[in-house]
Amino acid sequence: MYLTERHTKIIQLAKDEGRVLVDDLATRFNVTPQTIRKDLNDLCEQRLLSRIHGGALFPSGIENMEYEARRKIASAEKEAIGNAAARLIPDHASLFINIGTTTEAVGKALLDHTGLMVITNNINVANKMRVYPSIEVVIAGGVVRGSDGGIVGEAAVDFIKQFKVDYAVIGASAIDHDGALLDFDFREVKVAQAIIANARHVILVADATKFERTAPVRIGHLSQVDTFITDRCTFAGIRSMCGESDVELIETGV
Repeated sequence: MYLTERHTKIIQLAKDEGRVLVDDLATRFNVTPQTIRKDLNDLCEQRLLSRIHGGALFPSGIENMEYEARRKIASAEKEAIGNAAARLIPDHASLFINIGTTTEAVGKALLDHTGLMVITNNINVANKMRVYPSIEVVIAGGVVRGSDGGIVGEAAVDFIKQFKVDYAVIGASAIDHDGALLDFDFREVKVAQAIIANARHVILVADATKFERTAPVRIGHLSQVDTFITDRCTFAGIRSMCGESDVELIETGV
C-alpha cells in the first residue's frame, strides 16, 4: 500500500503518543472523521497500527509497545485510576505494587500516605517512593528488564513469597472478554501470580484500552481480584463477572 503524507504523519503521531483518536485526527488534518476512519483501517490492514474503539494504537498485533509510549496512553485516565486506588489504601498498610504504567500512577498517588510498607518489583515505583521518609520501600531481587525497569524471574517470585501483605496493586497488558488477565512476558506473569497469592486484598488497575488489546500469556482471571478500577467498562459480560464473583467495579469516568 502506498503511504500518503497524512498516513505517514498519523503513524508518527501514534508512535509518539501511543494512540491516536479519530476526532482529534479529523480536526488536526481538517478532514472528515470518515476519511480518518478509512486511513486507520488501511493502516491497520497493513499491520502498521492496531484498531481500537475510536482510534488506533501503535504498534499492531500482540507486540508490546515501548514503555514511554505506554505511559502516554490514557494518561489522564491512569491518573484518575491511581487516585481512586490510593483512596482504598489506608495509612500504615503493607502492599505490593507490580510492574506497569497504571500501577506507577497508583504509586504516585500514594506519596502523601504515611507508614506504608511498599514491596515492589518495579524500579520506577521504588525510585519515586524511596525519597519519602514516611514510606518504607522494599525492592525485589531478580533480572531487571532494560525496557521498563521491571524485575522478573524466579528470584523475584521467591522474594515475593516471603510476604503476606494487606493489599496488592496489579495491572495487565490486556483483559479478554472472558475475564482472562493477560500479559506478554511469562516471567512477569509468574511474579504477578505470586503477588495475587500473597495479598489479602487484590486491586486490579487497568484503563479501558486494555479491553481492546490482546497478549499471549495468562496471569489469571478477573474473579481472582477483589477490586477492579478502570475509567469505564462498556462490556456487559465483564460487569456480570464482577457481580457474580463479588468483585467491586469502580469506574472513574475519566
